[in-house]
Amino acid sequence: MPPDSVYGPLFEAVQTEHIFPDSKTFVDCIPRVAPGLALERYLASKDDPGFNLKDFVLEHFELPRNYASGFEADSSRPVEEHINALWPVLSRQADEDVEGSSLIPLPHPYIVPGGRFGEIYYWDSYFTMLGLQSAGRVDMIEHMVDNFSYLIDALGFIPNGNRSYFLSRSQPPFYSLMVRLLLEEKGEALLDKYLPRLEREYAFWMEGSSMLGHEKTAARHVARMPDGSLLNRYWDHSDKARQESYGEDIDLAGSTQRDSRELFRDLRAACESGWDFSARWFRDGFTFSTIRTTELAPVDLNALLYHLEIMIARAYAWQGQEDKMEAYRQKAEQRKDALLYYCWEEESGYFQDYDFVHGQPTGIPSLATAFPLYFNLATAEQAERVAANIQRYFLKAGGLVSTLIHSGQQWDAPNGWAPLQWIAIQGLRNYGHSELAGEIRRRWMALNIRVYENTGKMVEKYNVEDMSLLAGGGEYPVQDGFGWSNGVLLRLLKE
Repeated sequence: MPPDSVYGPLFEAVQTEHIFPDSKTFVDCIPRVAPGLALERYLASKDDPGFNLKDFVLEHFELPRNYASGFEADSSRPVEEHINALWPVLSRQADEDVEGSSLIPLPHPYIVPGGRFGEIYYWDSYFTMLGLQSAGRVDMIEHMVDNFSYLIDALGFIPNGNRSYFLSRSQPPFYSLMVRLLLEEKGEALLDKYLPRLEREYAFWMEGSSMLGHEKTAARHVARMPDGSLLNRYWDHSDKARQESYGEDIDLAGSTQRDSRELFRDLRAACESGWDFSARWFRDGFTFSTIRTTELAPVDLNALLYHLEIMIARAYAWQGQEDKMEAYRQKAEQRKDALLYYCWEEESGYFQDYDFVHGQPTGIPSLATAFPLYFNLATAEQAERVAANIQRYFLKAGGLVSTLIHSGQQWDAPNGWAPLQWIAIQGLRNYGHSELAGEIRRRWMALNIRVYENTGKMVEKYNVEDMSLLAGGGEYPVQDGFGWSNGVLLRLLKE
C-alpha cells in the first residue's frame, strides 16, 4: 500500500508541515517498527506537550540512504573512467520485501539514476542502457528488461518507478526500444519471450478506447480525433495530490480557483510524460496552475506508441503469424497518418502537441518535435524544416534547449537534458542532417565534460545557454549520478 494509506494522519502531518526540505524523503523512509505501531504511537503522543514531529519521525523511521555518499570522484581522470566507476555505485541487487517500505521489490539487479532517486525509473532506464551497451554490460540490460517484464506480468503495465506511490501511472513507453536494444545483442529469437509483454504494454496504453462514444471523446490514455482516428494522451488514474510532492501540490491548489482534482490529475499526467514540469503543458505557455496535460495528444508519446505497434508487428512476422503482423502494421500506419495530420504545424514547421479539446496544435514549440524524425515518421520536407528550426532556435552553446520559454520549470529554457539530445541527434542523422547532429553532439559532450571537470559530477540536467551556470528549476535541487546523462555521454564518446 502507498504511504498515505499506511500512515494516514501521520503522512498528512509530515507532508503538510514540511519537516523535510524534500517531500520525497518521508515516502521513501523505512519504518523501524511495524507501520501500524508507528501510527498508533503517533496518535497517542501527537497532542502531548513538547511533542516534536521531526524527532518522532527520526526515532521511528530510517531515512533514505544516499548510496553514492561514500563515492569519491576524481575529476582528474577521464570522464569515461568516472562513468564506468559509477556503475557499481548506482547498481541495486534484487530487492527484499520490507514491511512498510514504499519500494516495490524487483527480482533482478538494476541501475538507479542517482541522487534522490533510489529506485528504477521507466524511461530513464532506456538511456542508461545505451551506456551499459557501450560498456559491454548486456547482462545488466537484460536484468533491467526482465524487471520491467516482471512488472508488466505482475501489474499489467510498467509504473513510473518501483514505488507504491507510482502505481497509478506509467512513463513514456520505451519498453519496445529496450527490447530492440537487447535484440541487437542477442538475436531475434528473444521476440518469443517478450511478445506477450509488448502486447500487455500496448493494451495498457490503449485501455479506454472501448469507452469512447459519441459524447465521450477521451477516456484514460486514449482520445478520439475529429475524423475518428485515435491518438494517445498522458493520464493518471488518481486525482489526489502526489504523495512524493504532497506539500507542493496542496500549495499550488491553494493558489488557483481550479478544481483541485482536475489540477492534481494534470500534474500527475505531466509526471507520466517525464517532462515534469514544462510550459509545454500550460494553457497560457507560462503559468504553472494552467497545466492541462490531459487535454493534449503529445507528439512524443504517439511516436513511441507507433514504435510499439511496429515492434509487435515485427514479433508476429518472426513467428510467421502474418494476419496479426498485418493488423499491427495497419494500426501503426493509422497512427502515423493521424500524427502527421494533427501534430504537424505547417506554418511554423514544427511537430507540436495537439489540443484535442480546442481542436488545434498548442503553438508551443518543444524538442519533442524531434521524435517523429527519430522514428522515421516525418517526410523529408518536414525533417528539413524541423532541422532548420532546431538549428536556428534550439541550438545553444551547450547543446539543445528543451523549449524556448524561460518559465522557471526544469524542462524549459535554459535547460538541456540527455535523452532529448540523443533523440534529436539520431533523428537528424536519419534524414541526412549529419553536420547539425555532429555539432549538437560536440557541444553537449563539451558541456558535460566541462561540468564534470569543474565539479567531479555528472548531473541530471544542464544549463545549455550559460555554460558557467548549473541548471536550475524544478521541485528539488540538481541531482548528481546520473543514469541517463552517463548513458548518453558514454554512447556519444564511443562513436
